[in-house]
This record gives sequence, structure tokens and C-alpha cells, in this order.
Amino acid sequence: MEPLTAYPLKCSGPKAKVFAVLLSMALCTVMLFLLQLKFLKPKINSFYNFEVKDANGRTVSLEKYKGKVALVVNVASDCQLTDRNYLALKELHKEFGPFHFSVLAFPCNQFGESEPRPSKEVESFARKNYGVTFPIFHKIKILGPEAEPAFRFLVDSSKKEPRWNFWKYLVNPEGQLVKFWRPEEPIEVIRPDIAALVRQMIIKKKEDL
Repeated sequence: MEPLTAYPLKCSGPKAKVFAVLLSMALCTVMLFLLQLKFLKPKINSFYNFEVKDANGRTVSLEKYKGKVALVVNVASDCQLTDRNYLALKELHKEFGPFHFSVLAFPCNQFGESEPRPSKEVESFARKNYGVTFPIFHKIKILGPEAEPAFRFLVDSSKKEPRWNFWKYLVNPEGQLVKFWRPEEPIEVIRPDIAALVRQMIIKKKEDL
């Protein structure tokens, strides 16, 4: 048997090289497009577009609060500010809620490890000791790569990292951050802004009728 002889490929000319370059460019374009579809998600511009977990670990949509004013707070049970803040939040929720306003509480253990309880126990603790009726969600992280996206949306909007428990974020009915307060600021400072936003919302609803 005669050995096989290698012959030069007929397609090794300039046209073939141009075709190869065009094919490579097309493949790169397709790969970039697929990567964009996978990693570049549409930017969310409303707090109410997020999903979170309730105290029982069930996924819930924040869409149910759209059309209301919300005060979003990172809460903790074993903090020197716990009593004062829970009582203030209860008062605000009772005064302005539940139809036009709601406090939305997110337990977090990243500040002084002052929320060691599981989420369900946090909810029971707040209901039993302070009589709160506002929603208390699943325990989250606020700082670092595992930060809860919904809360991170508010932090990024405020351009200020929370440094302790009970930072408060005022969200309008469309889901945008309006204002935020540090934990030591009294309820008397917060109340007028909530009242003004609720008033605007009620007037707009009447005008839309």
C-alpha cells in the first residue's frame, strides 16, 4: 500500500483567510450577545419590583406595597436602641397605616451581632414585646456580596452605607427612595416627612378618580 501523500488545501488562499476572519468576528459577536443576555439584567428602578422572603422563608413580592408609602428599617432585637425604635415604628404604623403607609422591617445580624435569633423568633419577639403589626421579613445581610438586593437598592440610592441597626428609608408609592434617617434621629423628625408624602398620595388618588 502506498503511503498517503499530504496535499495542500485548496482553500488556503486569501479568500479563505478573509472568510476565516469574518467567521471569527461573527462568532465573537454571538458570544458577546449571549453573555449580555446572561449577565446584563435590566436595571431595576423601583424598590417594589423586588422579591424577598417573609419570616417563614416564603418568597413574596414587594409589588403588594406599591401605591403606598413605606418606611423600610433594618431591625435588631438585642440592641440598646431596640425598645425606643420598635415603639416609635409601632406608633408610626398605627398613625399612618395600614392603607396608605407601612413599616417594612428586615432583621439583620451584621451590626454588633445584635440579631442572633432566627427570623420566625424575631417576628414573635417583636409581636409579643412591642405589639407591632407591621410586616417583619426574613433575616438578611445588608453589607457584602450576599446583601439582600431589595435593601441594597435603597442603600445604593442613599449613597450612604448603614453603620448600625435601625436605619430608616422612606420610600414613595412608586418605589423610589425619598429620604433616610440614622437610628438616633427621633420620631418627631421623621413624622412630618411621612405625613407630607401620605398627604400627596391621597390628593393624587382623589385627582385620579
